This record gives sequence, C-alpha cells and structure tokens, in this order.
Amino acid sequence: MTKSNDNRIILPEPTIRRLPWYLSYVRMLDHLHVEYVSSTQISKELNVQSSQIAKDLSFLNIRGKTRIGYEVKSLVSELEDFLGFNRHHDAVVIGTGSLGTALMQDHGLEHYGLNIVAGFDVRDEVIGKQLGGVPVFSISELEAWQAKHTIPIAILTVPVERAQECADLAIACGVTALWNFTPYRIKAPENVVIANTSIYAHLAIIYNRMQGQTT
Repeated sequence: MTKSNDNRIILPEPTIRRLPWYLSYVRMLDHLHVEYVSSTQISKELNVQSSQIAKDLSFLNIRGKTRIGYEVKSLVSELEDFLGFNRHHDAVVIGTGSLGTALMQDHGLEHYGLNIVAGFDVRDEVIGKQLGGVPVFSISELEAWQAKHTIPIAILTVPVERAQECADLAIACGVTALWNFTPYRIKAPENVVIANTSIYAHLAIIYNRMQGQTT
C-alpha cells in the first residue's frame, strides 16, 4: 500500500479488484435491512478468505466490532466513497460500434459513478445522432470539443489497428485516464491511467479451462 502525492491511498491491484465484490454483497444486505455482517459471512458468500477480507478493509481503516462484525450501512458508505462510485466521473467513448454503443446505453454505469457524455466516431451514419441519449460527434471534433469540456476519461472501443492512434489523440486532447477495451496494449505516459479490459483474453481463459475439464 502506498500513498499518492495528495495522500490518497493507493492499494495493491488485487485488493482494488476485490473491493467491488464486497460492496455489491453489502449493498444487497443493506437492501434486505441487515444491520451487521462479519468477515466470515462475506467469506462464505464470495469465496474469499475472511482474513483476506479483514486485511483488505483494514487498508481503508475499516474494522469490525468484536462478535458483531461490520455495520452494513457504514461499510457501504465507506466502500462507495473510497472506490469513487458515489461521485460523478465524466467520460467519452471513442468508437461507437456495437460495444461502444452498448456501453453508452448502459445507464447502470451511472450507479458506479460513470457518466458517458459523448461518443466519437468516423462513420457518417452515426455522427450527429444520439445513442442511448448520448450525442455522437466526428473524431475530428474531439480536440475542439475536449477543449471546451475537459473530460478526464476516454473509453476505447475502436478496432485494434486504431487503438494506439486514438489513445494518442485522446491523451493529446487532455484525457488523463483510458479504459481500453481493445486487445492492443496501448502505450501512454506514466501520468496517464490505463485500465485494460480484454473480452478476448477472458474468452481465452474460459476456452482453456473448458478444454482442461474435457481432457
């Protein structure tokens, strides 16, 4: 665990990946009006060792009460605040094909703080239209549009051969974080945050594990 220059806690990536699991579970408990939950209970539901859960939450200075556990409402609030899910983060989609359109139409992302405000593409048939209530502009307009709006996050859903080019353009326009859905491992300056979400890599894992089960 480290701290950034503004003293925000920077956690190990495996811990960051587990925290949304915990949040989803305790949100469900909150909806069921459950007041307290123990790390043992969370462990049974999520198949994560209770000691690991306690360690992950201790990074955030969240500690349960002896023989009672964690207060559910407080745990929901603390996790949402740390993960940034209770704050709005504006983003643009670059590449409004089937995947880009699906993300623009997924208003459930707003429950996790992500607000997609515009899409950019090269195809005349979508430029000037709205997808999921989100306007689509020409990629040639990105620089001027970004100069007015200063959106921090760009979601890349372009063909693989355009990935680096579009990433470079977004960064040049002032984007500071890239959510990359392409299978290309884009290169960027160290001060740009990159999260790679490769659907194809996950498919490869599924196929490989399935093959292992049948041999």
